[in-house]
Amino acid sequence: MNKILAKKHFGQNFLQDESVLTQIIQSIPKLKSTIEIIEIGTGLGDLTNKLLSLGSITTYEVDKELVPYLKEHFKQALNMGALRLEVGDILQIWKKENLREKPYFLISNLPYYIATPLIIKAIKDSMCQGFLVMTQKEVALKFCANVGESDFSALSVLIKSIGESKLLFDVPPQCFNPPPKVISSVFLFTKTKYEENDFLEKLEKLLKIAFNMPRKTLFNNLAKSYDKTKILECLQKLDINTNKRPHEIDTFFYHQLLKFL
Repeated sequence: MNKILAKKHFGQNFLQDESVLTQIIQSIPKLKSTIEIIEIGTGLGDLTNKLLSLGSITTYEVDKELVPYLKEHFKQALNMGALRLEVGDILQIWKKENLREKPYFLISNLPYYIATPLIIKAIKDSMCQGFLVMTQKEVALKFCANVGESDFSALSVLIKSIGESKLLFDVPPQCFNPPPKVISSVFLFTKTKYEENDFLEKLEKLLKIAFNMPRKTLFNNLAKSYDKTKILECLQKLDINTNKRPHEIDTFFYHQLLKFL
């Protein structure tokens, strides 16, 4: 049944390893009762089933062919209102800044092809208090890297601008059906401060320029879009050596660069 249901165009890899599912549940931080639990990618409902032990949840599923199975499997939870099932493409549903109208915590085994844009949307969503997500390991590393590490990227700066991210554990391919060709990782993000969406949009544009060619110096990358004299002035004010590469500059300094430039 599972092999028939898994669809490549939806990036479906159903997580069915009991120990990993338990590990995910145990890694979810203690949430206030006012915070809604949201799941993206119901799949066959293995994680959904465990999430119900935490309280009522809303789950989103893109695959309409799975809906009859899910409605039957979760009949009681749906009837009691413990589970709400939303059907559709999450990137189409999440057109506005906020996915929900009240504070929520996001949990998801994200399909690789939409992982990065969805995480960025969650970071910018003022109602999102944090998330525990599984992605391809290389994506997780970029979101969780610290300054000076080779994986430190525009994504690292963006996420650290409003909270704390932490890589928790790896999940090997054999934990899924069908097994993906890569190792997955689960990481946690907790929002600790709130920035205006306008600030994050501007910061994201600056970071795309700054990290455009990671092996080049920050000065050379910025010089393609900004006045060289102004960049030099900024770097001198911030006591940043012109030979520094993008991954060697801390988040705080990128915020200061944004103000100056």
